[in-house]
Amino acid sequence: MNKAIITVVGQDTVGIIARVCTYLSAHHVNVLDISQTIIDGFFNMMMIVDYSASDEGFDTIVADLDKLGEEIGVRIRCQREEIFTKMHRV
Repeated sequence: MNKAIITVVGQDTVGIIARVCTYLSAHHVNVLDISQTIIDGFFNMMMIVDYSASDEGFDTIVADLDKLGEEIGVRIRCQREEIFTKMHRV
């Protein structure tokens, strides 16, 4: 399994989850877990995904999500799970 962590942060607006999940679905990226909160109008989402079956390479997914974030006014970051884990271990 090739896992990645996707974080989405920005002003809350209609359709953020739908747009991100539509992109992932279209490229055969499976959402394994998802958590989202809205605090004082700010949207925060974290997803764990499996991109093993994706028709796009990891670097393309990262670039596409970055572009999608710009389009919808949020910051989308995608990191391989092992990198994310190493960066956030205590």
